[in-house]
Amino acid sequence: GNTSAGTMGIDLKAGGRKKNTARTAPKSGNVYLHLLVKLYRFLARRTDAKFNQIVLKRLYQSRINRPPMSLSRISKFMEDKKGDKVAVLVGTVTDDVRFLEVPKMRICALKFTDSARARIVKAGGECLTFDQLALQAPCGENTVLLRGPKNAREAVRHFGSPGASGSHVKPYIRAKGRKFEKARGRRASRGFKVKA
Repeated sequence: GNTSAGTMGIDLKAGGRKKNTARTAPKSGNVYLHLLVKLYRFLARRTDAKFNQIVLKRLYQSRINRPPMSLSRISKFMEDKKGDKVAVLVGTVTDDVRFLEVPKMRICALKFTDSARARIVKAGGECLTFDQLALQAPCGENTVLLRGPKNAREAVRHFGSPGASGSHVKPYIRAKGRKFEKARGRRASRGFKVKA
């Protein structure tokens, strides 16, 4: 078209720009996940509850965006809640061996590790699936929606530039020994030391 030098158009030949890159369906081929999506699509459409829209969006997410959560962390969020509330996590519930006394909790999640499930049931709690939750709380009433710590992945420690001053970024090195990235820039006796 007739565009002046000041205004830039969209390069249609290159396919234009991506206006929306959010997922509208899960990438997974898991048939049970697709059934849950079907169920929550219906609930999100037919109810006004924001809860169902959020759960639906999280069902689409990649595994990195659905971080796991331990029993100890869930119990911390649930301890001051009054009434019989259900903790809802679109992700995996994992066990925490450092956590000695598991309280009675009702938790709904996509997945439970075997040891986490056993400890919840032993404490008199309940492990719910999302289809059970949809029957019990179609609008998310009496639920506490939780998310795991997304930046707890080890890979996140490596994000950024490890050599820069003031950065505490973990370098990718072959081994953590005396000979590996421990000389110039790390010690004052070897040229210089980068100030933290």
